[in-house]
Amino acid sequence: MGQAAKVTGARRAWVLQLFKTLHRTRQQVFKNDTRALEARIKINEEFKSNKSETSPKKIEELIKIGSDVELLLRTSVIQGIHTDHNTLKLVPRKELLVENVPYCDAPTQKQ
Repeated sequence: MGQAAKVTGARRAWVLQLFKTLHRTRQQVFKNDTRALEARIKINEEFKSNKSETSPKKIEELIKIGSDVELLLRTSVIQGIHTDHNTLKLVPRKELLVENVPYCDAPTQKQ
């Protein structure tokens, strides 16, 4: 197996892992929200539209974008449920709850 084939195989595995990770994150972040869970369609469309990309630089760029999106979803999105026309109930995931101490550079995980 040539060096180019090894790199391509490794890159393919990296892309597949990112695809799976994005879908797992989507399922956790948008749990029980059927409308938001349709983000699956957008993820699939983005990967499909770039399926034939061959430029290593462009592939690395797309992997970086996908990784950034996954990180943003996992660390910044909080679900809100409409309880009436003026009220949202926020449903933060446990991993997003940290002790909020003013001026603390290193927040600790809430127990």
